[in-house]
Amino acid sequence: MAERDLFNSKPEPVGDAPKADRQAGQRQAPLAARMRPRTLEEYAGQQHILKRGMLLRRAIEADRIQSLILYGPPGTGKTTLAQIIANRTESKFERLSGVESNVAEMRRVLSGAANRLENTGRPTLLFIDEIHRFSKAQQDVLLPDVEGGIIRLVGATTHNPFFFVNSPLVSRSQIFELQPLGELDVRQLLDRALSDSERGLGHLKMEVEPEALDHLATISDGDARKALNSLEIAALTTPPETDGVIRVAMAVAEECIQKKAVVYDGDGDQHYDTISAFIKSIRGSDPDAALYWLAKMIHAGEDPRFITRRLMISAAEDIGLADPMALVLSTSAHQAAEFIGWPEARIPIAEATVYLATAHKSNSAYTAINSALEEVKTGRTIPVPKHLRDSHYAGAKRLGNGEEYKYAHAYDDQFVAQDYLGVDIRFYDPTEQGVEKKIKDRVLHWRSLQEKAKQDGNPKS
Repeated sequence: MAERDLFNSKPEPVGDAPKADRQAGQRQAPLAARMRPRTLEEYAGQQHILKRGMLLRRAIEADRIQSLILYGPPGTGKTTLAQIIANRTESKFERLSGVESNVAEMRRVLSGAANRLENTGRPTLLFIDEIHRFSKAQQDVLLPDVEGGIIRLVGATTHNPFFFVNSPLVSRSQIFELQPLGELDVRQLLDRALSDSERGLGHLKMEVEPEALDHLATISDGDARKALNSLEIAALTTPPETDGVIRVAMAVAEECIQKKAVVYDGDGDQHYDTISAFIKSIRGSDPDAALYWLAKMIHAGEDPRFITRRLMISAAEDIGLADPMALVLSTSAHQAAEFIGWPEARIPIAEATVYLATAHKSNSAYTAINSALEEVKTGRTIPVPKHLRDSHYAGAKRLGNGEEYKYAHAYDDQFVAQDYLGVDIRFYDPTEQGVEKKIKDRVLHWRSLQEKAKQDGNPKS
């Protein structure tokens, strides 16, 4: 008979059901739930925090877990990891929801945990899903029991806890970021589900094209739950052929995960060729072409950060000072995409794409810094003129540093003709595109004043 927890309001099921009945009951659960890893050895991905020798792995194995906050995208294994920790540390697993649970339910669980610890010595691991949804008052309820060691708190969130979880709770917790699973990790989970006859689909006569499995692994975008659920839909909805075998081809996989496969490799020619076409379309002021290449990358499951980084580069390189807002908007699109993720991230990215494609273009800043770098690399080293040198230290005046420096703000229009380089050389050649036309007018005016001062014999001009 299974052990009952006297301090749990929901007694654990007891009984000795036949193995066949238990397996049948298990198969009623979704495949993703059935294939949930039970040990650290089965757990996929997150090697940056769970590889042997890493802090979290050592803490789990040594049973030194206190309070943790796990954050990362959906399907990265936050709930699973909490359950593994509970099993490994022989803790009672209790679960609350940041969306559904109220203060009364929280107090019941906390009271049960205190009684359990006092009477049996067994710790309680309290897992709170979407902990960022708890109000400040709800989060504050947890603090005394966290500080007193009554519970081992594991909070899960898709949002950065430093922004969305109360500071007192964050300060009492170790923070670990879970990353989307790699395609190889997801593919391994799919292969394991196909071969496991107890929890997975191994009891079925089933053949899946390798390309179909690769498609599920890629399009799931690191979400193991999504990939496994799609595989299960394929298995349950595909009729067996005359030989009794369920055969899942690419077309079925596309239908089940609701994304058509496109010719696109994540790190090969298609990856780089498509982003190249995207940027060149923006540079060429063709918003329609740019949107098409963007759509192809989105559909293929490209990392949004890869796209937005290229947008920021394009804004600075190709648009530059003709429209300085381009860099502001592309940076905002990057931050928005990082914050909200797919699929909604397509909207700010598309907005930035259209803005950049239709903006005035100028690569003057790009060519200017390249020219300056070339001069530094190949030309003679230009010494800093004495009047521009640091004068804020003892002895500077004795060296003549800073003498005769003219403070621009002390003059009309906050400008004074003064030599800032020591040689006659130009790197910046402004265009007349957009905003830069006004910049050009100012630069030419200042340069004319500099030339006049030189002709008048000003020693520092």
